[in-house]
Amino acid sequence: MQYIKRDLERVVLQASEEYPAVIITGSRQIGKTTMLQKLMQGTTRNYVTLDDLTERALAQNDPEMFLQLHKPPILIDEVQYAPQLFTYIKIHADRNQRPGDFWMTGSQSFKLMKLAGESLVGRACILHMCTMSQNELYGNGENLPFTLNQDALQMRIAARTPADTPAIYERIFRGSMPALTSGHVSSRNLFYSSYLQTYIERDIRELDGDIESVEFLRFITAVACRTGQMVNYADIGNDMGGMRSEKVQEWLGLLEKSDIIFYLHPYSNNLLKRTVSKPKLYFYDTGLVAYLTRWSSPETLEAGALNGAILENYTVSEILKTYFNAGEQPLLNYYRDNDAKEIDIVMESDGSLHPMEIKKTSNPGTELTRPYKLLDKGSVPRGKGAILCMKDNLSAIDSENYVVPIWGI
Repeated sequence: MQYIKRDLERVVLQASEEYPAVIITGSRQIGKTTMLQKLMQGTTRNYVTLDDLTERALAQNDPEMFLQLHKPPILIDEVQYAPQLFTYIKIHADRNQRPGDFWMTGSQSFKLMKLAGESLVGRACILHMCTMSQNELYGNGENLPFTLNQDALQMRIAARTPADTPAIYERIFRGSMPALTSGHVSSRNLFYSSYLQTYIERDIRELDGDIESVEFLRFITAVACRTGQMVNYADIGNDMGGMRSEKVQEWLGLLEKSDIIFYLHPYSNNLLKRTVSKPKLYFYDTGLVAYLTRWSSPETLEAGALNGAILENYTVSEILKTYFNAGEQPLLNYYRDNDAKEIDIVMESDGSLHPMEIKKTSNPGTELTRPYKLLDKGSVPRGKGAILCMKDNLSAIDSENYVVPIWGI
């Protein structure tokens, strides 16, 4: 299997020069361990995984002995299984003051951030890794956070492989899991079937041992049908045969904690009082959405009822990846008021709000930018806007609004 260089590599190496510990979070099978093992080739760094039950037991019951046997510099895989280690990692870091001694991975971001926040404040750099990005798969330039700066947009476009509408839906349908994009696994359906079984039996059972596998698979499917929509606990509960809203909320929390889904929260400030309060829900990997919702090909997906929502999901997740892969946190929201006027993305950058609409069109009209004026009622100035669409090149609606091809994100 050919290794595909990851954008996060540069950030990991930089953080390893400055922090005693570097923690990589993200869902299973997205390449965290593969990337770090690639980076440690030719070094003296050791490796141990807490998927090994013997090593896990030692780390839990005698963490001091564990670190004596597995001396830094070290890569500890799935470190969330042994929270007892964190106190001793702190002691070692304070005693030795050596950057890069500990590389750690984990597939439960919330748990790891909590553990690191309690024990490794100022000693650990926490980085979030996603599935493969467009830049990693189809680009030839350095990853930079997506912005609406004209020079930056032109650089992005020049460094990307163009894609027409069918090619974009092929990317969406196939998904961005490394095993699929690298060609290591040929059967998409077999991969996602195995992935879900492993995910439910390991991560979900770790978070809640009382969950019944078939029921939780039905739940994920019900959620996937609503990607790109505002969260409605009652609707999901109805699909589950009358599941209580509290339980729906709890199970959505499990999906978020294990990095399967994420939210965009509504933008508001003290001058925008009529905005809605519900977040919109997205998946990190659109291939998983297409599999769960039973689309048989990119062509049927492109022509089907989910085509707009899954395109929005893909676009939002790709913007998100450009930030995470640079080690940064994006300021992304969406706008919707009580009159159902909506803006797909509101990005805050350099003290301005940048509105963006996502459309499956190659020839967007000026009417798509009219809702952007709604942001002028707020206290933060409005900057450049954009239509993110199927255009084959970088263009503009007017002097304030770009037209950006989705393949160029």
